[in-house]
Amino acid sequence: MHATRVLTKPELTQSSDGTLSTELLDEYQARFTANPANRQAQNAVTQVSVEDVALNHAVAIQVTPSFSTVLDDWTVTNQKQTGRCWMFAGLNLFRVGAMKAMNLRDFEFSQNYTLFWDKVERSNYFLEAIIETIERDVDDRTVATLLDRPIDDGGQWNMFVNLIKKHGVVPKSVMPETQSSSSTRPMNGVLRAKLREGAMTLRNLHAGGASIDEVRAKKEEIVADIYRIVAIHLGNPPSCFDWQWTDRDRVFHRDGEMTPQEFAAKYITLPIDDFVCLVHDPRPTSPFGKTFTVDYLGNVVGGAIVKYLNVESDLMKQIAQRVIVGGEPVWFGCDVGKMMRRDLGIWDANLFDYDGLYGTEFGLDKASRLLYHETLMTHAMLFTGVDVVDGAPRRWRVENSWGEENGQKGYYTMNDNWFAEYTFEIAARKSELPLELQQALDLDPIVLPAWDPMGALAR
Repeated sequence: MHATRVLTKPELTQSSDGTLSTELLDEYQARFTANPANRQAQNAVTQVSVEDVALNHAVAIQVTPSFSTVLDDWTVTNQKQTGRCWMFAGLNLFRVGAMKAMNLRDFEFSQNYTLFWDKVERSNYFLEAIIETIERDVDDRTVATLLDRPIDDGGQWNMFVNLIKKHGVVPKSVMPETQSSSSTRPMNGVLRAKLREGAMTLRNLHAGGASIDEVRAKKEEIVADIYRIVAIHLGNPPSCFDWQWTDRDRVFHRDGEMTPQEFAAKYITLPIDDFVCLVHDPRPTSPFGKTFTVDYLGNVVGGAIVKYLNVESDLMKQIAQRVIVGGEPVWFGCDVGKMMRRDLGIWDANLFDYDGLYGTEFGLDKASRLLYHETLMTHAMLFTGVDVVDGAPRRWRVENSWGEENGQKGYYTMNDNWFAEYTFEIAARKSELPLELQQALDLDPIVLPAWDPMGALAR
């Protein structure tokens, strides 16, 4: 009988000054080549995608698109080459009620219309932030953060609500997509250049002795330029339109002339003012049961602030499950690219065995990933189904806004262990919360800095 041989790694040559000496680099090379597993991994990864090599087959085949509750019977939308996921997810949530109200098999609100007003409103919001911080040095971290990202496609639930409440909605046929609404990078580049120039103009005016009223008058001229640029790219938003349709039973209907606000009042059937944002932020500096906001995170001057209530992940799951089983989809935000297989349309916290492939642990927990910049909210989507076993969710059905090419014609499957690790936010009705958390919503929020990762979905 042979004794088990324990392989130990030889100690590395230590450096007294932190440099990577030739001797140390030689030892790295020797250690790598001495391990057959490294050579096998290298042979595989140099020929095919690392995701194909690291894919945990046993996990992947268990992520099945079967659910005890499924709400969707409509086709998915496509945000194309844009970061409009938050408004797509919000409009997708509201289109469910609109389809029922109009007895339509499929319907979309215009995402270009909300994009137009977000660009104009957010430009004004940025320039007002520049005015508010005008006494600070240009290298002040908050000012530098504003200048680094003066305008983006991303956004948050409260920002979406601000747009709907002020500007309403229109059908997609009334303001359809343009080349720039489907691929926003060139337009955004022009807007960023104009806004940074505008920021310099306003700061220089103030430095030269101009009053805030004079600075704000100049700001309005800059916003006029922004409006013109956006209209050239996206078209003119309608102030009113004629609406008529034939429903799924071939019955004709006519509403006649409507404003976007009137259309929203009639066909957004959910109580938009009752929704609040719940987040799971497990950092030690973020106590549960408290509200938070992020400095200078917003889009409409005079609109509601972005406000989060920090809760345990299990409570978010319970509320989402209850709402879906009750017949309503749920808007949510997450770190979409982690442990995800796009072509299969699946998420699982253990989907890729990177530890085994690379021979090293990746051991950061959710709180540590936030603290050390390894995770943040990157995408918003819609829960449209859930698989409940013994009263608890096992997997979730997700309506994405990336078209029909991947997953199950654009619908994805999320195992519950992924929800716990990478889902950060849901929009839910206030009435779904325990009484003490409803009362916590009335407290003044803790203000996180402008660069905090909880503001990342808007970037």
